Amino acid sequence: MRARHRRMARAGVVLSGLLVATLGAGVLAAADRLSPTPERAVSGPLVGPLSPPPVVGELETTGRGPKPPERGAFLGAWVKPADFTQAGRIAAVEQFEAEIGRELDVVHVFRTWDEEFPTPADVAYAQRGSVLMLSWAGTDSRVITSGRYDDRIRERALALRALGVPVLLRWRWEMNRPNLQASVWSPADYVAAWKHVRAIFTDVGADNVGWVWCPIARNFVETRGGEYYPGDDQVDWLCADAYPGPFYDPLSAVLNPFLQWAASHPRPVIIGEFGARENGPGVRAAWLRDAQEYLRGQPQVKGAVYFHARQTAPPAYDLTLTGYPEAMAAFRDIAMDPHFSPRRRFDRRDGAGRPG
Repeated sequence: MRARHRRMARAGVVLSGLLVATLGAGVLAAADRLSPTPERAVSGPLVGPLSPPPVVGELETTGRGPKPPERGAFLGAWVKPADFTQAGRIAAVEQFEAEIGRELDVVHVFRTWDEEFPTPADVAYAQRGSVLMLSWAGTDSRVITSGRYDDRIRERALALRALGVPVLLRWRWEMNRPNLQASVWSPADYVAAWKHVRAIFTDVGADNVGWVWCPIARNFVETRGGEYYPGDDQVDWLCADAYPGPFYDPLSAVLNPFLQWAASHPRPVIIGEFGARENGPGVRAAWLRDAQEYLRGQPQVKGAVYFHARQTAPPAYDLTLTGYPEAMAAFRDIAMDPHFSPRRRFDRRDGAGRPG
């Protein structure tokens, strides 16, 4: 596996050589400073009866981006590197994969609104066969719909089209988070901005890009999450970010309201971010094992992406698994679970899945 990764890294850097000159270390680090702070939008413990989401019918996309696995779910991660160079990013993913004993199906990266992408590391992940899930921060919704940023959007659409492989684009995630409302504005403003950006991708033929709509799961109903949905014709994958919060709620309690809503939309679901901090001996390991069993029982969930990151500056958090043997062992069990090992790769020509 290591030899394969080294070939992947060399190929990605060669294929992306033209991008290197345009990307400075400061710009790259900016995306990682943008990386979300887990466990926000918390109003209290989630209590009361929670019925499981109903069984859904056949899932489909609008035909863009990667297809969901027929059985089971992709497993992925955002692996925050210690070194924000291109080589450092690739090395961080490789190290995490060595610890869990397998390659990631989905490699998650974050990019600011102003940042150019894909980077050489992004290209390397995509070219090796992993699904690249790119979280692209938004900006003021009303300014987007005014057309001021159309040239920038078009450039990014062309760049992703040039990858030639299916990718997932998680544009302006957690739009229902209260502290984003000054730039998101209303649900109607957000939907208009989403449709404006997506229309430009359509215009340039970036049909390899699958559109991922991703609110925060906690307080989904209270934050009117469903009102921000742009429609089944606009979305390829549903998504939610889910953390246990300070009361260490189980993943089922956090996700059930969102999945109840998602059951009426025939789209695959990917958990865009999940993870938990240490909370005493064996507690996080138990939380992860409970999450594993819960996700196995959700037929609409076709992907789960761990948030393997720590931050020492306020607000500090540590969701990393490295150095925590019990939690790492629990996550390794998820990684080895056949349900989370669809082992699919993608045909660059049409996005069809094939055995890996």
